[in-house]
Amino acid sequence: MPIKLVILDRDGTINEASDEFVKSPEEWRPLPGALEAIARLNHAGYQVVVVSNQAGLGRGLLDMVQINAMHAKMHKMLAAVGGRVEAIFLCPHTPEEACACRMPAPGLFEQIAERWGISLAGVPVLGDQLCDVQAGSVAGCEPHLVLTGLGAQWRDQPLAVGFPPETQVHQDLPAFVDDFLAKQAVQIKQSKVAKDALKAKASPAGA
Repeated sequence: MPIKLVILDRDGTINEASDEFVKSPEEWRPLPGALEAIARLNHAGYQVVVVSNQAGLGRGLLDMVQINAMHAKMHKMLAAVGGRVEAIFLCPHTPEEACACRMPAPGLFEQIAERWGISLAGVPVLGDQLCDVQAGSVAGCEPHLVLTGLGAQWRDQPLAVGFPPETQVHQDLPAFVDDFLAKQAVQIKQSKVAKDALKAKASPAGA
């Protein structure tokens, strides 16, 4: 079976964002319904992968011990609601370093494609910033913007020039999951109808 993958940004999409960076487990707080939404993706057969720019590492504002402690909290809280994140891909660099992995560069997505051995064409990516959807779009992903975190600035506003024209907008992560799984259900039903029609056409008359 083909791998079913969904890629999510972290801060502002799964958990509350901060202008001062999220630096500790105490500061890492999930947005309402976000963890349950990830669990719903898992239960529908999707693997969830997280991508995140973490310039606070490059600026010395936090270290990997703190990052790992935050992610341990996330994994534990996810497990409590029946959810799971398969992997977390981070860029630790500052913008000044001009690396290949800081979004909007597609380096993190290229790492995901290499790890799973797949093309990311059509794989949904959801984030709260222009750079998230730009990076995913360059890698071939289907871009989705969430109106939480920094995405709140686009509530009742047209998206700025630079957003991929195919960007879909959602109120929050749970709303994205509602819409995404509903569309997948329709596609599955349509595929089944088409297959049944082909079988009926191929069957001998009167069989």
